[in-house]
Amino acid sequence: MVTIGCVSCGPVTISNSRYSDWVQVVDGPVPLRCWWATPDAGQDDIDAITTQKRVVIVLPEVFGVNAWVRGVADRLAAAGVPALAVPLFARTAPELELSYETSDLAQGRRHKDATTTDQILSDLSAAIAWLGRVCPVAEVNVVGFCFGGHAALLAATLPSVKHSFDFYGAGVSRMRPGGGPPSLELLPRIQGRLTCLFGTADPLIPAEDRAVIRAALLETDPAGDRLRYVELEGADHGFMCDARSSYNPEAALLGWQLLERSFA
Repeated sequence: MVTIGCVSCGPVTISNSRYSDWVQVVDGPVPLRCWWATPDAGQDDIDAITTQKRVVIVLPEVFGVNAWVRGVADRLAAAGVPALAVPLFARTAPELELSYETSDLAQGRRHKDATTTDQILSDLSAAIAWLGRVCPVAEVNVVGFCFGGHAALLAATLPSVKHSFDFYGAGVSRMRPGGGPPSLELLPRIQGRLTCLFGTADPLIPAEDRAVIRAALLETDPAGDRLRYVELEGADHGFMCDARSSYNPEAALLGWQLLERSFA
């Protein structure tokens, strides 16, 4: 376990140059309207894209591929890593883009409740197949937030995913999308790396849930080399998102540093 409290950190330095736009991924059972962001090489510099060593799939909260999620992909691209933001509700709301209002949360949760694990993994496999043609030598990493964090843990079970980051993925110790045993029971299937990040002030992932998650990660990987638990002191649910009232600048900075060091 890694516990992160109050520390003084310098700013993360990234470039402002990037290319980003909507793309349609049609490799799976349903079309996926994704946000594709690439580094400053630009759209037409094919060689620069095809030789990328890493690529990131970004999985959204229940609010869809909204401006903040697109901004995450853009920031990763500006740091030099191509990023594809993939929708999780392509069957019920393929163009969902919600704000962080209570009414929007209720709408997003309805779509979440209608989404299954098989659908999530099928759509992720389609996105990975698309990335395999665009960036054929790149290793695939996944970053997810909230329900997208839960989906990132599911994504880690796919053999082609090298490292998956689950930011405050609620419910992994209690349920599985679409039904079945808790998603945490899938940990033995993970061949790559998984990092789970939680805040100690998150009401959606209380201390008892975090203890179960931490214990399961340690039981599956006692050395902690592949499966890692990171706890951020005083951080609430949604601490990475500066569009939410629960945004925690210090915790978000530390989260970004973990990501960018991993992808460096």
